Amino acid sequence: MENNKVSVPFMVMGIVFCVCLVVSNILETKLIQMGPITATAGLIVFPLSYIINDCIAEVWGFKKARLIIWAGFAMNFLAVLFIQIAIHLPGAHFWEHQDAFATIFGSTPRIAVASLLAFLVGSFLNAYIMSKMKVMTKGKYFSLRAVVSTLIGESADSLVFFPIAFAGIVPVEELFLLIVTQAILKSAYEFLILPITLKVVNYVKRIDKSDVYDTDISYNILKVKEV
Repeated sequence: MENNKVSVPFMVMGIVFCVCLVVSNILETKLIQMGPITATAGLIVFPLSYIINDCIAEVWGFKKARLIIWAGFAMNFLAVLFIQIAIHLPGAHFWEHQDAFATIFGSTPRIAVASLLAFLVGSFLNAYIMSKMKVMTKGKYFSLRAVVSTLIGESADSLVFFPIAFAGIVPVEELFLLIVTQAILKSAYEFLILPITLKVVNYVKRIDKSDVYDTDISYNILKVKEV
């Protein structure tokens, strides 16, 4: 596969990555309770984006991961834009759920800003660490690299997201617990699904014949055209 081309496995992962981000952005508006643990409903899907991020960085390298991260950012932005247009369009005279619709999706702009900023910080940090550690370990210890990069990326994501999204809405002590809990749960999600992630990575490497080592590349996140 030529370096500036994309394959079917890469395209499929990219599509799933974008879908996970858009869906999680909507689900983040709901806080859920699991026993003593409070988290956002986005927890059920958002960690998948980090797992895909790990796979892309591992198989195709940082350049391709950078492309997908910005694609996810763009799709999230479009989703928020369309949702806001839908909210402000007048409802049919017989439709009685305008207020409920606006209540559910009305907080999307604030959530979206928090989500987009947190996503950029966490995702690029995750891809950067995966890329650097792969070169340092000469491609060994994928599981360790995946867990470390996700733990750092998810922690950064939570540190950015929750203060912006819920400051003034959620008490400070609860906000701190949310940050810690969310980072731990998302990283635990990554750990539990590692056997599947490893199989997927090995399978994709085999069929795509790609196993990129990022040597002598630019980690400038704005160089999207370099793929």
